Amino acid sequence: MNLKKIGASVLDFIWYKDDLFGLIMMPLGFIYRDIARFRRFLYRIGLLKTHKLAVPVVIVGNLTVGGTGKTPLIIWMAQWLQQNGYRPGIISRGYGGRSESWPQIVGLNSDARLVGDEPVLLAKHSGCPVAVGPDRVATARLLLENSACTIILSDDGLQHYALARAIEIVVIDGERRFGNGYCLPAGPLRESQDRLSEVDLVVVNGVKSDEAHFNMRVAGDVAVNLVSGAKVPLADFSASPCYAVAGIGNPARFFNMLTNKGVTPIPRKFPDHYQYSPKDLPNDGKPVLMTEKDAVKCQAFAKDNYWYVPVTANLEPDFAKRFLHLLGEKHHG
Repeated sequence: MNLKKIGASVLDFIWYKDDLFGLIMMPLGFIYRDIARFRRFLYRIGLLKTHKLAVPVVIVGNLTVGGTGKTPLIIWMAQWLQQNGYRPGIISRGYGGRSESWPQIVGLNSDARLVGDEPVLLAKHSGCPVAVGPDRVATARLLLENSACTIILSDDGLQHYALARAIEIVVIDGERRFGNGYCLPAGPLRESQDRLSEVDLVVVNGVKSDEAHFNMRVAGDVAVNLVSGAKVPLADFSASPCYAVAGIGNPARFFNMLTNKGVTPIPRKFPDHYQYSPKDLPNDGKPVLMTEKDAVKCQAFAKDNYWYVPVTANLEPDFAKRFLHLLGEKHHG
């Protein structure tokens, strides 16, 4: 019995599907919300210290616990910044990593079990230096010491106020949004929804409900074999049902994407940042499709029928224009 899986499923049910338990725990959510506000107030008045770096920092974060699509957005932003003459670097918490030494630089061959799954993907696809560690300030300083980056993208860290930021971007899951609307532990919110009015940009992964926000679509069309590296169209898996493995913030998004491509998934849902072992995956010979985030943790015991589906972010053109304008404002301000 996997208690972590059960616990994640229970919380997911309470936060996104059942109103009663969230309502019962609502007072705890109010306490958490007020503590978060007071902590931010202490940073604002200087009782808690904020550290400003020599280069601008762009926070790409969440209001909710769990994934919303930050990783493909940061990869898109890193590539876009390089195309426009910037030298970006990326910092990340390294959530799920079991290293005993922090912070550290992440390379293409770094072990996802030690540094976390998302940092390995960021290093692989962004084309820029990546550093990880729970202390964002120390991690950013290590990155600056080891690279010539002119701007830092922070994967998450919206609530890590010790690190001064030039621009704040919040990513929202367009399907699940804010769940029951309560703060932890009653709901999935790390801060109240009114925090959205203070950030610079809001990106919605899916269908947006506010014209002031920016739309992002994340999609994949091919599957890559974990053993051979062969690439085939997703449509090739439409003939018979396939296992679909997802240990991400919203696994249903991955399963729905496969369905929309004509695949019939047999869902296998795991908690976000789950550390896999061979016994976790089906062993009857059917194709196993997984997210790339899961694949970096299954590579060591991969079989010929294991495939991952890489995804890319597509943003509406106005996002790039607005982001460039904000960078200019902050640079000259």
